Amino acid sequence: MELRRVVVTGLGALTPIGNTKDEYWEALISGKSGAGPITYFDAEKFKTKFACELKNFEPTKFIDRKLVNRMDRFTQYAMVASDEAILDAKLDLNVVDKLRVGVIWGAGIGGLETFQDEVLNFAAGDGTPRFNPFFIPKMIADIAPGNISIKHGFMGPNYTTVSACASSANAMIDALNYIRLGYCDVIVTGGSEAAVTKAGMGGFNAMHALSTRNESPETASRPFDATRDGFVLGEGAGAIILEDYEHAKARGAKIYAEVLGGGLSSDAYHMTAPHPEGIGVIAVMKNCLENAGLKPEDVDHINTHGTSTPLGDVAELKAITEVFGEHAKNININSTKSMTGHLLGAAGAVESIAAILAMEHGIVPPTINHTVVDENIDPQLNLTLNKAQKRDVRVAMSNTFGFGGHNACVLFKKLD
Repeated sequence: MELRRVVVTGLGALTPIGNTKDEYWEALISGKSGAGPITYFDAEKFKTKFACELKNFEPTKFIDRKLVNRMDRFTQYAMVASDEAILDAKLDLNVVDKLRVGVIWGAGIGGLETFQDEVLNFAAGDGTPRFNPFFIPKMIADIAPGNISIKHGFMGPNYTTVSACASSANAMIDALNYIRLGYCDVIVTGGSEAAVTKAGMGGFNAMHALSTRNESPETASRPFDATRDGFVLGEGAGAIILEDYEHAKARGAKIYAEVLGGGLSSDAYHMTAPHPEGIGVIAVMKNCLENAGLKPEDVDHINTHGTSTPLGDVAELKAITEVFGEHAKNININSTKSMTGHLLGAAGAVESIAAILAMEHGIVPPTINHTVVDENIDPQLNLTLNKAQKRDVRVAMSNTFGFGGHNACVLFKKLD
């Protein structure tokens, strides 16, 4: 059977550097850091006392107060970002066939704060099992797409993908394939995460994954820099409306880009560390190019996973050189995590939005906070350091990798 073409018709973003897609984009190209001291709880005794939190976000401005109390923050974020994307797509909910509209969402952890608070409350009591009746439905990772579909009446496929930091990229690839195969006309996809909690910060600190640059939080996320010492935890959501091209064209929708393909692979190496030679990452990018029907020299821009960890950054860049050869020097490579921090399960969606907007505006956001050259990184690679660069981006790639060795890669193309 002939596969249908899939396009992007709506975007929504709720990030540490902007609460809408437009705010997010303006902050990206200006090189704004979203990191700062933690305000959600007293972090004085924690090794890392900072994170990339949302700023000036009040959920009751968007969601009824009763519903807010029944939602973990990761679901609140999902609701706000998906509403923006649906509005951006100008999707007429009175006309669209809701049986053919799905919601496929990504979350690496889900309702961590809800789980943490309920367990702490129980532990502080006398052993009597007093739990909030919304404990379980607030916590489970699949509740975010469930709530999106309930609000809008979308009755197509509805589930959550969980593959750690690759979760929302996995969700996008699933959504791409459901539409390609003709099962849906429209899918709301993306991901959300809200792990800036005592348990989240404490857990990542215990495994020495986070930067401890407490004296300068805004410069702590420094991908590719020789002095990088771990990632900065971020939070938020990214939502993308994927749609059958003919369906979008028939309703006169604005089309941001075409989704040409997606690739998946596994490192099969270690629970948390990447393969030092980037074998799984090489495989996922090759898979993605093959799935999209493209050659390496077709790619103009790569938004890397680029978490600012000593091992991960080098392995990914080695893999890019292996896959793209001499053409790697012609690609604008960046890591927007230098500004947003690492949004875990939401990273793939939020970073894909950055890549899509780079195509639309003809400018690649920078990798900020770079001061010291890493001798293990090829100096001929254009890492878009510290300042945005104008570039006619026809094809953009977004890489996302997760604990457990999960690798996902998505390719977007400017529509002719």
